[in-house]
Amino acid sequence: QVQLTESGGGLVQAGDSLRLSCAGSGGTFSQHGIGWFRQVPGQEREFVAGISRGGTKTAYGDFVEGRFTVSREYSLDTVFLQMGSLKPEDTAVYYCAAAALLPGKVLVNMKEYQYWGQGTQVTVSS
Repeated sequence: QVQLTESGGGLVQAGDSLRLSCAGSGGTFSQHGIGWFRQVPGQEREFVAGISRGGTKTAYGDFVEGRFTVSREYSLDTVFLQMGSLKPEDTAVYYCAAAALLPGKVLVNMKEYQYWGQGTQVTVSS
C-alpha cells in the first residue's frame, strides 16, 4: 500500500509560480504512475497532469497550456508539479494519486487511481 503526502500549496498572486510535492511512502512508489488532480467545491475533480511509472511519459490537462511541468525524483520517492503563470482560476485543492501501472502509461481518469493524498490548497489572488 502506498501513502501519499502533498505539500507546497499556499497563497500566491496571479502570475507567480509554485511547486507542489507528492511524497510517497509505504510501498513501491517507483512502480506507480502518478497523477495530479484539482478540485473546487461543488465541482468534479479535474485532471491536471500525470507522469508514467518510468518518468518517460507525461500528460496535461488542456487548460495547462504549457504553464505546468510534472517530474519525479526517484531518489526521494517524490513527484513534483511545477506551476507557473498562475491564474485565479487555478485556485483549488490539489491532490496527487498513484496507480500501479505498466511502464509508459499515464492515466487521466481519476477512477483508475488506487491511492490518494489528503490534498494541498492553492489559492491565487488577482
